[in-house]
This record gives sequence, C-alpha cells and structure tokens, in this order.
Amino acid sequence: MEFGDPGTPRALAALRHVAARSAGPPVGTDLRITLNFHPDRLVGGLPILQALAQDGAYHSQFVTGTSNGGLTAHPGGDRWRWESRIFGGAYDDADPHDRPVYGALDFRRQVVGAAPRFGSSHFRLTAEALARSTFCYPDSAAEPTDFGVAAGMSLIALAEADEQDALNDYIEAQVHGGVRLSRHMEALVLDASYRGTPVEAAARRLPCPVEWHPGYRLTVARLRRHADYRGREYMELGARIAQDGRVDPRIIGDAARTGRYGLQDLKMVWHTLARFGAPEGAGTACAPDVGTPDVSAPSA
Repeated sequence: MEFGDPGTPRALAALRHVAARSAGPPVGTDLRITLNFHPDRLVGGLPILQALAQDGAYHSQFVTGTSNGGLTAHPGGDRWRWESRIFGGAYDDADPHDRPVYGALDFRRQVVGAAPRFGSSHFRLTAEALARSTFCYPDSAAEPTDFGVAAGMSLIALAEADEQDALNDYIEAQVHGGVRLSRHMEALVLDASYRGTPVEAAARRLPCPVEWHPGYRLTVARLRRHADYRGREYMELGARIAQDGRVDPRIIGDAARTGRYGLQDLKMVWHTLARFGAPEGAGTACAPDVGTPDVSAPSA
C-alpha cells in the first residue's frame, strides 16, 4: 500500500499499523481534511494566528499544550495512551513535534468544516494530506475500534448510519508528517463575525488564502429555548456576555480574553451556539437562527 510522504519512519509505521486494521472503499480525492479551531484564542500568551505566522506550522496538543478538547497530551496521559493503542506504539517515545495533527474528514462538505465542535473556523488541507492520514470513528477519546486510511475504509457509512449528536458525528483524522501553512493549506476559512477585526488582519498575514463562511449566530431568546442542551448555567452565561441580543464566535472570544470567565464554561456556550446557531450548509443546526450572507470568494 502506497502512502504520501509521512515525514518520518515513525509516521510510516503508524500508517501501516492502521492500514492493517482497515478495509472498505477508498476515500474520494475530492474530499478534504479540516482543522477546526477558534482563531481568536491565545497560545503561550500570543494570539493563535500570530503564533502560527511566526512558527509556520500547525502543531498538536503535545507541542502547544492547548486544546479545545481535553488536555491529556503528556506521557502517560489519556491522549498519549490513545495514540499508543491506535498507532501500535509508533510514537511512544517520539519528540512532540513528530506526533500527528488532529482534524476531521469533511465527507459532508460542510461550509463550517468537518468538526465545528472544536471551533468556528478551520484550515482546509490540500488533497495530498489524505494519503498520509489515518482515521477513526468515533473520536479517539471514545476508544474506537473502527479505523481507516485513504486507500480503504468503511467509516463514512458508519458515521452516516449513527445517531450521535450532530457535534459528535465527525470522522477524526490524524495527519502524519507535519502541517506547514505555506505548503499544506488550501485555505483558512473564517467565521463572518471576524470581518474587520484583528483576526482578519492576522489571517491575511498568513501564507494561505482566506475564505469566509456565513457565520454562527444565536439570539438570546433561542439560546434560552435550548438551556437543557449543556445546562442552564451556561445558557445564563451566554445571555450575560451577549451583545445586541445575540451571541456569535467573536463575542465568545472577547469574553474568553477578559479572564473573567472559565474557558470550559465558555466552551459549553460555544457548543450551544454551534449546535443551534449554525449557518445553512453547516449540517449541525436545527435551522438557521437568522438570515446569513453568501460565502465570499477566496481572498487574494
């Protein structure tokens, strides 16, 4: 079985280990892997897009020490243990920079990326990333037993038949061999709430095109109707930080940077917004909360 350039012998060993456990039809070459994230958060005290511009690469939690999921990427931690099991120990004593980057396969072709649970915006990788990626369903945190590689897997049918919550039914992708902004990104796709903000300015300094999706928005009235989704206390927090009677990703990011609110609490507000305030073409909302503008063409 041929793989794309995995970068290191460890990565190749991981790919071969997963391939031996995979079967099914090949992944369509028109599909893409996306890396969902919040583009207004801080990494090591720097705005994340500024940090990415300086480093030129998108790193895993083992390097950054940050995550929009659980923080268990350390020797003996849950993330370390999951990777050891999935990849047959290939990365057990690897340098953190050698470990895979996590994203999801956008088999539903969503305008917001494949796994909005982890952020309103996303990097869309080029097609070459498919051949050096491994996949699982459900998320690796759920101790999955179903795996795949681009040459053959049955995960799409499995995910389509599942009845998970809309924020949980993504096919996780592990991209081996590194992700460089100048070589491996088709585009950075931002939520419309960041137009005209420092996030847009920072994005345009990156060596990849910038695109937009219509944006997440949720009125406080509708937020209150879904108070049972993550809990009433998070509904009240969302209503407290709302501006002009609504919540969007920029508003949540602004609240996060004040330091007055717990990041895990704001994550629950984001989950509610992502679930019930998604734009058309997102595949996660019951219905759009408000009218949204068209997606713009890629920026120069």
